Amino acid sequence: MTGATGLRRFVKRTAGGPPAGLPPSIQEVLAARAATRAGRQAGLPEGAERCEMCREVLGERHGHVVDLEKRSLSCTCRACYLLFTHEGAAGGRYRAVPEHVYHDPGRPLTDADWNELQIPVAMAFFFYNSALDRVVAGYPSPGGATECELDLTAWDRLAAAYPLLGALTPDVEAIFVNRTEHGNELFLIPVDECYSLVGELRMKWQGFDGGAEARAALATFTGGLRRRAVPLADSRNGQDVPSGPRPPKREDG
Repeated sequence: MTGATGLRRFVKRTAGGPPAGLPPSIQEVLAARAATRAGRQAGLPEGAERCEMCREVLGERHGHVVDLEKRSLSCTCRACYLLFTHEGAAGGRYRAVPEHVYHDPGRPLTDADWNELQIPVAMAFFFYNSALDRVVAGYPSPGGATECELDLTAWDRLAAAYPLLGALTPDVEAIFVNRTEHGNELFLIPVDECYSLVGELRMKWQGFDGGAEARAALATFTGGLRRRAVPLADSRNGQDVPSGPRPPKREDG
């Protein structure tokens, strides 16, 4: 099953205003912002990438907001992004994708634990889909994101054993696993970066194993994660831990 449960490339809206379904207070803020900017940006090229909430022209680096109802991502300017960073914003329908990357160097994923998940590839990502009420596993392929069956009992056991897995925030974060000859790399990353990687590898994929260009793109991606990643804080040491709603504990049967 390919890309059917939320692992989608960015969906671009063609409408000129904010998306429907937002609370009136946020609708008013976005509409006023769009009206203010309309005249100032009238001379910009037609193809300029714009915020999908207020139509502000976006820079190369910008934020993303998840629409939980449509299972899609919206590109947003910084001001609109910040509207959806707190839990329950817009009635809980929209949620800003975090920008941090975490790892847990003190708890590397063992080969035995990886094998317990029965994932047929060496690199995969996992995120909690609140619409399906379960963790979804996927990996890049020539056709895009491919979903694979996940042993949820095994995942629950590993999430209890590995703090990084237990820190996963539904819908907006993903666990990225990359197995190499140097060991099993494990990161907690923004879910939009999974989409970005899937799209890039799809464009560069050649042959059975992806080819040199795809491998180089993956190496660049993982190198960036290593540079950005900070250790997952341990609350027992008085440090901050990632905040946000967590997946509910799954009941057996």
